Amino acid sequence: MENVKWEVKDHKLIIEVDLSLESGLSKSGKTITIASTRGNQKIEGTDAVIGLNVYKYPESS
Repeated sequence: MENVKWEVKDHKLIIEVDLSLESGLSKSGKTITIASTRGNQKIEGTDAVIGLNVYKYPESS
């Protein structure tokens, strides 16, 4: 995982992503990756699965 933290509290999933961080261009080069679970991840202690991608579009020059 990149720049993703989570916890389960009172049956609620709390996700933390630092939006000020960037980890480079996506494979297509169309977006800048901010955070990713890098595929689906089981949420420990539950039967739930998460797949998360946070990205932004590069500024036009």
